Amino acid sequence: MSKTVLVLASRNKGKKREFELLFNGLPVEIKGLCEFQRIPEFEEEGSTFEEIAINKAKFVSKALDLPAIADDSGLMVEALNGAPGIFSARYAGKLATNGQNNRKLLKKMEGKENRSAIFVCSIAISKPTGQILTYTGKCPGVILHKPVGTSGFGYDPFFYYSPLGKTFAQLSVEEKNRVSHRGQAMRRLKDDFQKILTWLED
Repeated sequence: MSKTVLVLASRNKGKKREFELLFNGLPVEIKGLCEFQRIPEFEEEGSTFEEIAINKAKFVSKALDLPAIADDSGLMVEALNGAPGIFSARYAGKLATNGQNNRKLLKKMEGKENRSAIFVCSIAISKPTGQILTYTGKCPGVILHKPVGTSGFGYDPFFYYSPLGKTFAQLSVEEKNRVSHRGQAMRRLKDDFQKILTWLED
């Protein structure tokens, strides 16, 4: 069976590997942007995770005339009116480190009794015609006052997941994938895979 090429709208090799694992055993070949010689740079645009994922997927799909997949994710804190939200990766500045983002988050949370937060991930698949399918996953948690755990990345050491009694930074990769926002979105996509294949071939 020939494989359907799906371009990941990212140059991140780790993310490419993540998507390859998702589609393992299915007739799909994931290609990253690094595998294409020329593609224009693009700015992430949109006011929601879903909009940003859609815009990235559409841009790459149209530029390469191939189906494309993109994701966008981040942390929304209730007491901060949903911040850092779509700016999660650059909360403390465009080139901010995880540590700088976390320090800003803790500063903003000083004196806040409500520590509720939610991780959100949206995945979009686009055809060159601009048609789109989207999948979203959400995971609720609580922001701690101090970091706990050494795994994961980003806000994981501060994000406490009550059902397991651990922060995301205390979970193994397998545990995190079972409950995380990205894991949920990916499972929904995978459950829909036959529909997606038919849709891509139309």
